[in-house]
Parts: sequence; C-alpha cells; structure tokens
Amino acid sequence: MQGINDAVRTAIFAVAISLLAACGGNGGDSGNAGATAPAGGVNLQIVSFGDSLSDVGTYAPIAGAVGGGRFTTNPGQVWTQDIAQYYGDTLNVAYTINLTHKLSAQGGLGYAEGGATVATPANQSAFLTDVIGDVEMPVNQQVSSYLAAHTSFNSNQLVLVWAGANDVLRAGALPAAAQTVERAATTLAQVVGQIVQNGAAHVVVVNVPDIGLSPHGIASSDGGANLTQLSQLFNSSLNAALQTDGLQGKVIQIDSYTWLNQITANFQANGFAVSNTGVACDPRKTPDETALLCSPATYVSANADQTYMFADDLHPTTHLHALFAQYVEHQIASSGLGH
Repeated sequence: MQGINDAVRTAIFAVAISLLAACGGNGGDSGNAGATAPAGGVNLQIVSFGDSLSDVGTYAPIAGAVGGGRFTTNPGQVWTQDIAQYYGDTLNVAYTINLTHKLSAQGGLGYAEGGATVATPANQSAFLTDVIGDVEMPVNQQVSSYLAAHTSFNSNQLVLVWAGANDVLRAGALPAAAQTVERAATTLAQVVGQIVQNGAAHVVVVNVPDIGLSPHGIASSDGGANLTQLSQLFNSSLNAALQTDGLQGKVIQIDSYTWLNQITANFQANGFAVSNTGVACDPRKTPDETALLCSPATYVSANADQTYMFADDLHPTTHLHALFAQYVEHQIASSGLGH
C-alpha cells in the first residue's frame, strides 16, 4: 500500500499526542462482574488472540485521530467485542502502540493485533509502516505474553483464537507457498494446545475464511483462485493437526470458510445490498485505503456499515462482524455452554 500523505500523517501524530495524554491506561476487563445473567446465559471473561479480524484497538491511539481505531467500519465493533457483551464482559485491548512505535501494556485481554501472523516475527509486512511500524506480536507471542502476565487460564474464561489469514496472504503462490501455509496451521494447533494445557476449559478456534472470496481476492489476476486454495490448505492442515494433537474434542471449532461462502451467496437475505463486489469505506477518502482509518466521514453512503459486507478489500463491516458473532454464539451454545 502507498504511504499516508504528509498532511494526514501530521494530523494523526498531532491529535494522537493529545489523545495519549488524555486517555492514560485502558484498564482491565470486567470479567464476571454483575449479578444478572447476560444474554448468553452465562457470565464469561473473554480472552482473544489473533489478527486484525479480532483486534479491538491496538492502533487506536493513533488511528483514532482520523476517526479510525479498528479494522472495520468505525466506530463499529468487531466480533470479539460482540461476543464479550453477549457473555456479560467488556473486551479491552491488551497492548496499544505509542508514538515511538512501541507496544505498551494496557491490562486488557484483547491480545489480537492487526498484521499478526501465527508465529512469524513482525519483520516482513509493509502494512502502514510509515505510521505504526512492524510491531505486531505473532499469535504465539500473544499467548506467551498473556501467560507471563496471568500465569494460566481458568474455567470462567472463553478463549477466542482466530489467526492464519496473514500467513495465507503473505505465503505467495502455489506450489511453493504450500509449506509456509501448512507450517503456520500446524503451529497454530500447537499454540491452541498450549492454551488448553494451561487451564483453558472453553476454547474457540476459528479457521480462515475464503480469502479468495474477498474483494482483494476477486480483484487479483487469478480471481482469487490461489488465495482460495491456500485458505483451504490452511484449514485442512489445521483440522488434521488438531486431530493429531488430540485437541478436537477439547475445543469448539468454527468454520468461517463455509459460513462466509453461505453469507455471500445469500447476501441480500442477510440484510446486505452489496456483497463482495464493493467496499463500504471509500478508497478516495479513507487514508491508505484501510478500514483501520475508516470512519463515517469516509463511508460510501450513510449506512454503508450495515449494507456492505466488506469495509475495505479484506475486513468485514460492522454488520458482517455482528452476524459472525451471532453464528459463533450459536455454535458455542450447541457445544453445551450457555444459550
């Protein structure tokens, strides 16, 4: 992606300084506080690991200067926040970036960070490097950071794990990309095993969606065929690794690949006017054409956050996040936890 122009960058940093000075720490998560049973029927503390699809605001201190903050149609929530509310919790960010391009702990349990891979150190992504740098923690490091701070997981927590999309996006073309994707999927299963072994009783593992079906995918030279095949390979490898490691009966697996395909095929019935053929955040108005910096001022229409499936060429809108959260909640209930 091209860099943000100097005027926008100056505005971001100027406002970010005042935001950081005014906001201070973000505080911890509310956990199981509150006597009234939430909509989900059971109070659970939410812990989240992953990438931009689950990021609740790692880059908000800077992105908020232009009305952004999360990788969606801001100020809307992402699915992990919706899940947290459903189970009576508030999911706050674990780390935020500061003006020196370093992450600082905030005490929350939302560890997912935009740009993160499963295990590859943050040294190869060109994502907004002129503003945020290469700082994102890979998922294995996110889990290690959680354990360093909290020692273990517990039975009152719901742990959400959704990663692998960036590994697929950065893998390149088949057949050479196969080894990279297979290794990432196998490593993710090992990370899930670490979570289970350290006391987590309720773990949700989401596979990668059909990235070839995204606007980014369908705009590529092969119409998304390579990304679709890599998404399938990641998912089959993850499933096999979870089975080999004896984890399938210990986690709740969510098939986002099939779910997204079904939503796309029936987009109008699900309340969308535009499926994967357009984006809600006007690329001409949204800095760097990324949903991280999207706001109502850059929507293509006043209610684009509800009528479009995609915010930018990869990330869901507020409405699509909400529908996915509902799907996950249903799958969790089907496992016997809450309703």
